[in-house]
Amino acid sequence: MNLCLFDLDHTLLPLDSDHEFGEFLIRVGLADPVTHRARNDAFYQQYVDGTLVLDDYIAFTTSVWRDLEPAEQRALQDRFMEEVIRPALQPQALELVRQHQSRGDLVAIVTATNEFVTRPIADAFGVPDLIAVKLVRDAQGRVTGEIDGVPSFREGKITRVDEWLAQRGQSIADFERVSFYSDSPNDLPLLYRATDPVATNPSPALQAEAQARGWRLLYLFS
Repeated sequence: MNLCLFDLDHTLLPLDSDHEFGEFLIRVGLADPVTHRARNDAFYQQYVDGTLVLDDYIAFTTSVWRDLEPAEQRALQDRFMEEVIRPALQPQALELVRQHQSRGDLVAIVTATNEFVTRPIADAFGVPDLIAVKLVRDAQGRVTGEIDGVPSFREGKITRVDEWLAQRGQSIADFERVSFYSDSPNDLPLLYRATDPVATNPSPALQAEAQARGWRLLYLFS
């Protein structure tokens, strides 16, 4: 069995689900179109620039919906999937995941987007194993706006992958080949760990690094 890891946003999806969720909250009337959009855009730019403080972003992005009743939260997830994510699912991305699964690879999505947004997306790709930013919940099960454990972001993706494999009684050294698909230089720590790093729809910075190292380049989206 080989190991295959996928980043999500701009890798398997032609969009950033975190940022799009912020825009979606505005469209459905839960967030202010001026102040929320300005902060959402600023956080996204910090992510692109590699300066994002993830704790601050999680506190911000969950503040809009975390006090909703569980049924309202589920309805919000469902509507986001139907209006934003499903129309963006690309057959070539779905097929890439299926190819690895059909080979018997152990497949996981490893994303810096939180589990509330991404669990339904991973399900749409048919990937049970999702490594996303976990959210702290209080005694009543309500999201607090804090991150639970190590976030799956930059070097944290390595830690979370190692933790996930350890729970399975495995380690990354057990796999002859480890593929990792990503578009972002934020993922360089995990790309360096992979035996088969694939710069997928890469940013200019990642494309330059991939070309310098002889990594495979893959363009799923036009």
